[in-house]
Amino acid sequence: MGTFFKDCEHPEARWSKCPHEYKIRYRGATGKQAEESGFANQDRAIDRLTEIYKEKKSAPQSQSKAERIEKYRAMRFAEYAEEWKAGQRHLAAASVRHLDSLLEHHVYPVLGSRRMNSFDHKVVDGFIRSMERAQTGLATQANAFDKLRAVLLDAHRLGVFPDSPLLGVKPPQYDPARAVIPSLEQLRAIRAAGDDAFMLLVDMMSGCGLRNGEAAAVNLNNIVADDVYRISEQVIMSTHRYGPLKHRKVGEYRDVPLPARIRSTIEWYAEKYGTVDGYLLRRPTDHRLPYPHWGLWNQWQRIKAAGEVEIPERMVVYGFRHFFASNCLHNGIPITDVAEWMGHRNLGVTFKIYRHLMPGSIGKAAQVLDMALVA
Repeated sequence: MGTFFKDCEHPEARWSKCPHEYKIRYRGATGKQAEESGFANQDRAIDRLTEIYKEKKSAPQSQSKAERIEKYRAMRFAEYAEEWKAGQRHLAAASVRHLDSLLEHHVYPVLGSRRMNSFDHKVVDGFIRSMERAQTGLATQANAFDKLRAVLLDAHRLGVFPDSPLLGVKPPQYDPARAVIPSLEQLRAIRAAGDDAFMLLVDMMSGCGLRNGEAAAVNLNNIVADDVYRISEQVIMSTHRYGPLKHRKVGEYRDVPLPARIRSTIEWYAEKYGTVDGYLLRRPTDHRLPYPHWGLWNQWQRIKAAGEVEIPERMVVYGFRHFFASNCLHNGIPITDVAEWMGHRNLGVTFKIYRHLMPGSIGKAAQVLDMALVA
């Protein structure tokens, strides 16, 4: 555990009556010998040795791990975050680009040069306030904080912090805007206002809940059952190539309900225009390439500009996907299933966007409970 002693001319037998202070000698977590002085009596020296022993016992046992912790404690945040990022091999290319953007434009300018051992809850809270002063959008604030939290939690698990610097910190409160959803009549008019490719895209988004890029990758071979469509890839906007789904690794997929009308649209389009390796939609000027993201966008803008069909105010292209969620929830399908089909990584996102659509509203609950009480 260590030893206590005195550096004076008196023999050990006289130390209890000797006026000189006690010293202690011990080996630290890294194995290096250390000394401390200033103990008025033997009991205080022993108490300090006991305290050091308990700290060592609760600390990492191996010398190499202790040295590694010391190394990371002195490391700059940007350097540590880059090491952490290298281990995020599960992220798709688009997610890596999003991560890089958040770190480079929001996190590193404020925290990049700070040493890891200087983080505490005040530093983290100061970072959030800096984004508020810069009038950073709430969605970006939430995403940037999420990345910072992931890095700091990784460091905490490693042992860089005895206590998490996130304790007591209130995250940015991002509340997604309420979804603008077309009625069934509006949806039918909108889908018929574009060309056949536009109609197919609208059907895949409104009938199966696909994202824009997922709908652009619609494939006849993904009909794995009469009523099941398997979403296994999407057209990546930045690369104009097929790639893995959002929040998924290569080869991962999600199965979604396939209404009979949507299956009929897929089969009709395939019969009319043919397929390339099962893909229905291709770039109009070069069928060797996937359908471009601007194909849907251009038609949507043209339909809005023409003013020939009724489109709800503030509705965006994602409104077709919102229609799918609305249709599910209005028909009593659990929100957990809806979140899974839509590919939401966090159920909280689904709940925030679509809570007002759920049949079990607070008002309805109060009516149902009241009926039971008076029965």
